[in-house]
Amino acid sequence: MAVGERQTVEEPRLGIRRASRSARSRRSFLVTFLPLLAVVLTGTAALAVSGNILLPAQRVITLEGKMASKRDFFEDDEVKRLLLKHHIRVHITSTGSREVAVRGVDAYDFVFPSGQPAGDLITGERAAAGRYAKVHRPFVSPIVLATYREYADTLADAGIARPRRAEGTDEPYYYALDMPKFLRHIHEKRRWNDLGIRRHGLANANRIVAQTPDVCGSNSAGTYLALVAFTWRGDGDEVPDSDREADERARAVRHLMEQGLPAADVFRTYISPEGKNIAPVVVAYEHQYLAYQVRYRAGAKKLDSQRVLLYPSGQFVTQPQFIALNKDGDRLGELITHDPRLRRRAMELGFRILDPSGQVAGDQLSAFLRDHRVPVPSFSGDATRSAMPRLRYLERMISYVGDCPAADILPGGQ
Repeated sequence: MAVGERQTVEEPRLGIRRASRSARSRRSFLVTFLPLLAVVLTGTAALAVSGNILLPAQRVITLEGKMASKRDFFEDDEVKRLLLKHHIRVHITSTGSREVAVRGVDAYDFVFPSGQPAGDLITGERAAAGRYAKVHRPFVSPIVLATYREYADTLADAGIARPRRAEGTDEPYYYALDMPKFLRHIHEKRRWNDLGIRRHGLANANRIVAQTPDVCGSNSAGTYLALVAFTWRGDGDEVPDSDREADERARAVRHLMEQGLPAADVFRTYISPEGKNIAPVVVAYEHQYLAYQVRYRAGAKKLDSQRVLLYPSGQFVTQPQFIALNKDGDRLGELITHDPRLRRRAMELGFRILDPSGQVAGDQLSAFLRDHRVPVPSFSGDATRSAMPRLRYLERMISYVGDCPAADILPGGQ
């Protein structure tokens, strides 16, 4: 290059490449996918912890059941979770236990009447027709009278009830009820004011009664009827053992029965704010009260000191019967009878679980209640366990007292 010539140096050309469509697609995919992946991983971890990780890949069956108060067990969230681990969901049709027995059950996989009389109606009918019916007996719960402290103390003042203090409490939550004396006051149409309830800060001019569900549909009402019929005269009456005696006993006790609330609503009415005025004394199951106090203690950090139980003399322990109507129902019956976690949950819901021989299994319920600082009911030796009338005679009494058709009892039926 000659002297004086200018050297020309070309600037390098910097090209800007447009982002390829595939790169944009990758970024968009990651923005969308990563949050979804996080959700999936979180859900998978939760399923793994709960033991349900394989459920999406396995068939979950829904079983149809018909029952009354024992729906409390199947409607419990923990029971639902435990059954789902066995790939079972349960759909409940709620109705009175006797109504379970006298209505058709062909559309169901199982029924769960609250007591033996209704269960015997179902199994007897199906046996005669050669149809599937397998009975499981997972737990029991005695009949009690649920009331409020002012009423229980009024009964105690009159010598009709006796308070029993439980360990760790300053006031009684359970009372032993002299059933013949209680019925005598109902027979005489005595009123709460007559008994002196004003001394406990209340005034109630209503007659003394124990409110039951409709005896034509409810096992608890039928069981209470049997208890009333057994103890009315207070002279060691035996249960009726003939049609004539059943009819006479029904006529004699009809005026002692106060019914009307639907079976599903009796205990809910009792724990409602209006319960004290609507129905001061109601027939219920022990497990309902115990489970209520456990829940109340967990939420309020104290017991509901206003609600108490009366344990009637001449106690009937109701025997719920889970009746499987097909193989799927039988699988569920086996689970609730034998699965340790389901058995424990039944106990936590206030039921007295049974061992394979049909006896109450140990003292697990008492230990659970102590752990949750709920008073333990103990009336062993206080109450005589009464025998239920044969099904034929109980049905005759129910039909007369409730003014409803008696169920058909097959020849020789118990």
